[in-house]
Amino acid sequence: MNVTGLDSTIQIDAKLCGSFQRRKIAYSIMDYHHSLYINKKDIILGQIHACELLNKYTIEDLDKNVLKKEILDLKLMLDLIE
Repeated sequence: MNVTGLDSTIQIDAKLCGSFQRRKIAYSIMDYHHSLYINKKDIILGQIHACELLNKYTIEDLDKNVLKKEILDLKLMLDLIE
């Protein structure tokens, strides 16, 4: 199997969970076919994309703030990896 020919984009689903005081984001990988060949950068990029998509459809201000903070934290981690 040629690992370099794999598509680097993975589909990650993000969901908000927890009480209103302690909101958290849970992630799940939608495509398990190439899950052995995913590096950290691709996972973080997928998480950022999932959070941005969830933020687009979120109505509550508290949830929007949690998602914005998570996106900023993920972008910081991405900067540290590169």
